[in-house]
Amino acid sequence: MKLAVKVTPGASRSEIVGWEEDPHAGRVLKLRIAAPPVEGKANKEVVAFLAKKLGVPKSAVTLLHGDSSRVKLLQIPDAAAERLPHG
Repeated sequence: MKLAVKVTPGASRSEIVGWEEDPHAGRVLKLRIAAPPVEGKANKEVVAFLAKKLGVPKSAVTLLHGDSSRVKLLQIPDAAAERLPHG
């Protein structure tokens, strides 16, 4: 399943904020990530954080698009989608 996320890097802690309608990407899951937006650190943290929250290995979460953008497109296992927050 493809999942669009909107990331705020440099937060005090990594957390899921909730769902939001983005004018360009549609429905996105908002995340605050503790890692800074330098040298791909925030992207790595997004993958690791979501994998942990969804109960899947990091290798099962792939960043497809948005390396340098706040809005990112990720591939996650279909079975893990049911573990996403509802909203």
